[in-house]
Amino acid sequence: MVIRVVRLGSDRVAGEGTRIGTVRRPPRGVPKAAFASGNWYDVWFPNLAPSVDTMKLGQEARTPAQWLGFTRKYRAEMATPDSSHAIALLAALSHQTDFSVGCYCEDEAHCHRSVLRELLLEKGAKVAP
Repeated sequence: MVIRVVRLGSDRVAGEGTRIGTVRRPPRGVPKAAFASGNWYDVWFPNLAPSVDTMKLGQEARTPAQWLGFTRKYRAEMATPDSSHAIALLAALSHQTDFSVGCYCEDEAHCHRSVLRELLLEKGAKVAP
């Protein structure tokens, strides 16, 4: 059992399980009925997405210092009780079932999902490399 961290909209891999979209907004121009069949996500869970202001910081980050600022702000948002409990729940579920979490960004290294991966690991999740 494991969590996969994926790019939403990419082809699914065998054993990926339920795909959870940890994004602020649904994909533009895609009808709701096509979210799962288009490999976007099966369940939308914006609770683990950065706030709009924090998301903008990440998108505009061009230097390591700016990226660090985004990372700190996103981690602070995920330290709130609701978000922290959600991360702990996903970490616990990773020992029972396969599923994936993801975002639309092309480069995971410059996306909140890289930080989410770290947060899940810190809570004891089993995360695919």
